[in-house]
Amino acid sequence: MSFEIISVIGLGYIGLPTAAMFASRKVKVIGVDVNQYAVDTINQGKIHIVEPELDMLVHAAVNEGYLKAVTTPEPADAFLIAVPTPFLPCAEGAIPAPDLSYIKSACRGIAPVLKKGDLVILESTSPVGATEQVAQWLADARPDLTFPHKVGDAAQVNIAHCPERVLPGHVVRELVQNDRVIGGMSAKCSERSVELYKIFVEGDCIITNARTAEMAKLTENSSRDVQIAFANELSMICDKLDINVWELISLANRHPRVNILQPGPGVGGHCIAVDPWFIVSKTPSEAKLIHTARIVNDSKPDWVVDKVKLAIADFLQSNPNKTAKDVTIACFGLAFKADIDDLRESPAMSITRRICSLHNGRILAVEPNIKEMKEEFFELVTAEQAKNDADIAVLLVEHKSFKGLDLSKIKFVVDTKGILR
Repeated sequence: MSFEIISVIGLGYIGLPTAAMFASRKVKVIGVDVNQYAVDTINQGKIHIVEPELDMLVHAAVNEGYLKAVTTPEPADAFLIAVPTPFLPCAEGAIPAPDLSYIKSACRGIAPVLKKGDLVILESTSPVGATEQVAQWLADARPDLTFPHKVGDAAQVNIAHCPERVLPGHVVRELVQNDRVIGGMSAKCSERSVELYKIFVEGDCIITNARTAEMAKLTENSSRDVQIAFANELSMICDKLDINVWELISLANRHPRVNILQPGPGVGGHCIAVDPWFIVSKTPSEAKLIHTARIVNDSKPDWVVDKVKLAIADFLQSNPNKTAKDVTIACFGLAFKADIDDLRESPAMSITRRICSLHNGRILAVEPNIKEMKEEFFELVTAEQAKNDADIAVLLVEHKSFKGLDLSKIKFVVDTKGILR
């Protein structure tokens, strides 16, 4: 095998499952992360995130000696970069630009241990041109080695882009079964990348160039964002026209060529809520529809907060002997999607915090996948306690444990996910 040791830089929601998957195939894996808690937890054979089946994989990999976590990169034959790509700070209403500092830091970390014959793959979702930037950063740090943006197939270090395309909550299965799009900076870079992923990937490994691979991931998530924006816009229209949007969508979807998605409180996660901006920031004049979808989805939490304000007013009108301070609001769900603990770009979390800032009364939050949260202005409670104590319920995430929830005691409910439909 060409790859005896594989290094994964970034042990988060994608990096750790990827590292565990390689290790499950009896390949030595070195995971690298700046978070000492994550490193220590993994080295104990445990996980610091919620993802079904991952705990068993990591426990076995660590106990059998195929996976270890460190804070400083060590020599390996292949390096997979799976670090965040957030936004740079920008003024309200401005188009956010991607922050590549985490990728640059990863390159700075692995550069000293690179050697001839190594393969570097950027897995982080990135704007078009990021893989070329990785090559340049590494070349600047290691002028003694050659890279494919200068010498193509003759490069001593191969570089490619292979975006992750998995669904949180199903990562372990989808890492194995899903097709991978691989964009090498040369034919040899692609060929070696396919060899690497075929260690565990059962889906097809489809070869293209680096820029197209980068754009493929952005396109997948932007397409989803546009579809969600249609559903979210429809929900606001239906609310104004006094139409049950859930029934409407169900009826429309009976058409054989219609498949409208379900609306919600907004769009979250580190992919769909972020990636479209990478396209818009590069091509603002051309990306009109993608830009509009982002505006629609980013504005949906505002609409939800307004519905909560109306619910407070309605409650006070029905209970003239009470003041706003007497009103208890329970927010059901904080994660960005169902049955995970991921709070990245979560509209549910944003809405809950905004309710805390505008309401003087007690705020409860129910998040079954998180045990404790510090430095928040809400109380993390069980669903049962929230049902008993709340005057107003705000349903934000369709966790399985919320299905069939009996909220008959609560007369004022803002249901953003159709849980009670």
